[in-house]
Amino acid sequence: MRHVSELGLFILIGAVLAVLGPYGTVEDPVLPRALFWLGTITAGGVVGILFDMVVQRRLKEPWLRMAVVSVVMTPVVTLIVLQAMNLLLGHDHAVMSPFTRQLLWQVFIVCLIVMGLRTLVQRKPEALVETRTVIAPPLPEAEARLRGRLSARRRTARLIALEADDHYVRVHTDAGIELLTLRFSDAVEELCSAHGYRVHRSWWVAADAIRSARWRRGSGELELEDGSLVPISRSGAPLLRAAGWL
Repeated sequence: MRHVSELGLFILIGAVLAVLGPYGTVEDPVLPRALFWLGTITAGGVVGILFDMVVQRRLKEPWLRMAVVSVVMTPVVTLIVLQAMNLLLGHDHAVMSPFTRQLLWQVFIVCLIVMGLRTLVQRKPEALVETRTVIAPPLPEAEARLRGRLSARRRTARLIALEADDHYVRVHTDAGIELLTLRFSDAVEELCSAHGYRVHRSWWVAADAIRSARWRRGSGELELEDGSLVPISRSGAPLLRAAGWL
């Protein structure tokens, strides 16, 4: 659902630029110009999303990540734009030319605008979350049984979430992920006294690991402190609503 709305945003931006015709494209015929802007903005946006999925593992601050992604994606998007200009607008530009170096700056500006608008739209739902439950630190014994199953490196790490994986459980911690041979339901049962929520049939999250929550039209997701995005089911939503997240 989130990526569908982002695709709609890219199409909208492409349509606006097709009408305005920046960088001299206003002189090109209407149909090729529309196909050029809609195609390059949408393709460039998808490239930006893919780079963002990689970068977000290391950078959690959204605006800094947006700036870094805009820089990294520019060379790739420039090649896409160059090919689109040749194929759709009838230009004849070589990859290695002074024009391409000038085009890099123009593409970077557009990437910065597009990814900035994407970040702005993403941050809006978070601003609506005003009520938060104060989470007390979990009692050591509440997580002791599950922690005893982990390796020494992660036994004392911060617990972030549990994820079902067939007949295994992925334990997400701030020291990495560990796979346990354990039924998901049994793992959740071992954390019944811990501060957390089963928000989906395949996910349990620690209460103090939630960064933000979104809920729209019967579905939603959580963003955790490690950058993970966790789906919220209809049965999990009441728990988060009662805690003030939704």
